Amino acid sequence: MNHQHTRRDLLKSAGLAAAGSAIGLLGIARTHAAEGDKPEITIAGYKSFDRCAALADGRVEVAGFDHRFEAAGIGDMNTHVFSGPGTREVTEVGLHPFMLAYANEGFRDYSLLPVFPLRLFRHKSIFIRTDRGITKPADLKGRKVGTPGFSSTSLTWLRGIMEHEYSVKQGDIEWVVSSKDSSADVSGKISKQESMVPEGLSVSKGPDGKDESQMLVDGDVDALFHAAEPKAYVEGNSIVGRLFPDFRTTERAYFAETGIFPIMHVVAMRNEVIEKHPELPKALFEAYSQAKKLAYVALAKSGWADISLPWIAQEIEETGEAMGENFWSYGIKDNKETLNALCQYSYEQGFVTRKLSIENLFHSSTLEFDEA
Repeated sequence: MNHQHTRRDLLKSAGLAAAGSAIGLLGIARTHAAEGDKPEITIAGYKSFDRCAALADGRVEVAGFDHRFEAAGIGDMNTHVFSGPGTREVTEVGLHPFMLAYANEGFRDYSLLPVFPLRLFRHKSIFIRTDRGITKPADLKGRKVGTPGFSSTSLTWLRGIMEHEYSVKQGDIEWVVSSKDSSADVSGKISKQESMVPEGLSVSKGPDGKDESQMLVDGDVDALFHAAEPKAYVEGNSIVGRLFPDFRTTERAYFAETGIFPIMHVVAMRNEVIEKHPELPKALFEAYSQAKKLAYVALAKSGWADISLPWIAQEIEETGEAMGENFWSYGIKDNKETLNALCQYSYEQGFVTRKLSIENLFHSSTLEFDEA
């Protein structure tokens, strides 16, 4: 497939798609308004994500519904859904926590929509002490590696990547789970589903009161697997570095080889609401897609001026060349390999007793949704 294009091409195609979708959505919304009051739904998520911003601020509507957007952190959203009141009709959740709740707790209150608010390549998320002679993945074998949440989506991806790409298995490492998370103010409290530890591994608890960052600085661990940059790294402590300093090159090569753009968060819908309003999944999919298209337009049109990075225009063009025009794709079709990989990693790492499938997790009505 030829992914070559220019920023002008991206602007043109995204703009046309956005305009067409907007007309369609507005037409549907007016029809429902004429018929009477629309049902109200609450959507929870990160309003700071550019691909969701237009849905969060109301520029994009969910056809046939009045929606209210609640901003929340992923830990809090997970807890609300899996062990809290579960009152939100639509919410962002961690993909792997959902998988664990479905497989191990019989959780069936929500089903997934193939919309992925957060995706991140994960090679950047391995941090090391710079004085321990760790220069390559194989050097992690036999080492103590800290983490604030063992079964989170990001950590499951990281362990899978280490095993499949570098032959470093989770059993080769001594794991230390910290009692605190230095990034909790951003991600929220770690949920139960992010704290599961499979049997048969060397896993211990870190010192009371210490977060993962302090464990690394104090030498309690040799490295960290952590979704966010630990506090010590953010503050520029020279004792903390990345295992992959040029992670951009490493991650681009990983995508070129595997076609996988790791999915972290996904959108979940309350099943009893879908039963009452079977049109909701499609309306949500189109609304999220429309919001993302507006973000594409903003990037292509004025990202070079709005974003405080001097070479952002080049980054936008190179991303499109490497990953395709719709590089942040929704729907099952374009994401089957990525979703199947996480299902495989979860099974291999002992979190589930049988390998889950896409059909287990996503609402049946959404399996053919396609942005094309």
